[in-house]
Amino acid sequence: MHSYILLDRTGSMSDIWTEALSSVNAYAEAVGQEEAGETDDLETTVTLAAFDFQDGFQYDVLRQGVTPDAWSNVTNDEVSPRGMTPLFDAINRTITMAEADNPEKAVIVIMTDGLENSSREVTREGAKAAMDRAKARGWEVVFLGAEFASFGDAQAVGVTSSRTMAVGKDQLYETQQRLAKKAREYGKGESEEIIFDEADRAAAGEEDVKQRKGQNRR
Repeated sequence: MHSYILLDRTGSMSDIWTEALSSVNAYAEAVGQEEAGETDDLETTVTLAAFDFQDGFQYDVLRQGVTPDAWSNVTNDEVSPRGMTPLFDAINRTITMAEADNPEKAVIVIMTDGLENSSREVTREGAKAAMDRAKARGWEVVFLGAEFASFGDAQAVGVTSSRTMAVGKDQLYETQQRLAKKAREYGKGESEEIIFDEADRAAAGEEDVKQRKGQNRR
């Protein structure tokens, strides 16, 4: 199983950037951790890409195919917030990269705090076509709204409401840990899909984000 984390690095992420990076590192660590009594026969790697639009579409692959035990924490020295949000371009580029890697199973984690506003490579329809190809392969795609509860873009490209969740800035770390556990269960064949349940939403502080940031559009 290969995890692909797509991280919005746009300027509006500045206030939660430290938490966002910590949560990504938490996912990379947790996805390699076996449960008590578990036989760890899961081969898993993590790729991290950050995106924005500044003088064109910027897509930086910061970690590629790294096993959890070899992961080095991503820091502010490597990547910092800037620019606008070419979300559709970034989704298309990530799925295209995953298709080239051709893993048996893949989990694609999209984390953003804003709406699409600057894609140039593909339209919404192009991003949805890429998403449809991922679904056809049985890959799991989830959408985390970091201090953000408007999921119109996620819905437009075919991400169902059970796979979208608003997350408070102080809950990003725990949310990514919980997600990594679900990814392991999917990778090991213990669950067929990754969905967010009520316990996940409570731990993420979703209702509080909705109250502060506005209701999500589904």
